[in-house]
Amino acid sequence: MRTNTLKNIISKFSKARILVVGDLILDEYVWGSVDRISPEAPVPVVWANRRTHIPGGAANVANNIRSLDANVCLVGIVGKDKNSQILFSELRKRNIDTRGIFIDSSRHTTVKTRIIAGHQQVVRVDWEHKEALSAKLNQRLIEFIKKNINDFDAIIIEDYGKGVINKQLVEEVIGLSRVEKKIITVDPKEEHFQYYRLATCITPNGKELENAVRNLKIKDTTNSFQINDDKLFTDKDIDRAAGEVLKYLELDSVLITLGERGMKLFENNGHMAHIPTVAQEVFDVSGAGDTVISVFTLGLSCGAAKLEAAHLANYAAGIVVGKVGTAATTRKELLSGIECG
Repeated sequence: MRTNTLKNIISKFSKARILVVGDLILDEYVWGSVDRISPEAPVPVVWANRRTHIPGGAANVANNIRSLDANVCLVGIVGKDKNSQILFSELRKRNIDTRGIFIDSSRHTTVKTRIIAGHQQVVRVDWEHKEALSAKLNQRLIEFIKKNINDFDAIIIEDYGKGVINKQLVEEVIGLSRVEKKIITVDPKEEHFQYYRLATCITPNGKELENAVRNLKIKDTTNSFQINDDKLFTDKDIDRAAGEVLKYLELDSVLITLGERGMKLFENNGHMAHIPTVAQEVFDVSGAGDTVISVFTLGLSCGAAKLEAAHLANYAAGIVVGKVGTAATTRKELLSGIECG
């Protein structure tokens, strides 16, 4: 992929306008060190000395987009609690538009607390709600998107399975996006694959693709695709599964993230491309999928071909996995990564 082509796409990022819809999470980090084992149980004692907060889930997608100088608005739900106040504060520091975030006093804000000793994550504690939204609250999200869709070039659906993403919302948003000719990409949850029909692209990892094919009865729709549950999911299986998902959901494309094996892009015109990873060091994969869909969608919004956008996303993912904790990349880092790549 030509360096100048990718640089030209990045130069257009500041004009892009992205709407992110999904599960909002507050990522909390407790930092410290370990020098002894607890006398109460065979576990390390972390001497905590610092606490930080970062937008997570759909909010991390927005953070990735904003860190690349594009404009972004979030749509989602938080609780009426201290953690929502912290999340709002972190979003406003980053100049992320929060007018699409609604408060539900019956829920608490989802929080993932990670205990870090040195550069090593010791344990993660999750506080979350997974219950479906009320019909009234769900309709408020849909109405906000309908009212504001023409202010944006693309919509990202970020599905962490915490209750915000549901069949009615997704069908309404995809239908509206197609009418208004907007790009719509989805970071999927494996049990919700059937919701994403007619999207521009979905970005599952290999395991999510495997589980979707095994568990969501996609293989029952065709006589040409059968996987023995006793066998490993091979590269050949991935290729066949991606083709079936592409056809079954009537997608424009599927971008599969495969960790150290890079990515594979499948398009409905029959083109397939394998993109090797460019990561030099891997400290933490937290949020790497958020970075992929953020940069891929930004690229498409700026006129990139899907393969060009996928290369940009691959460079960005290679940068963030080299950082500790949920992270985003900057425009300067991305340009530097392309130069060195």
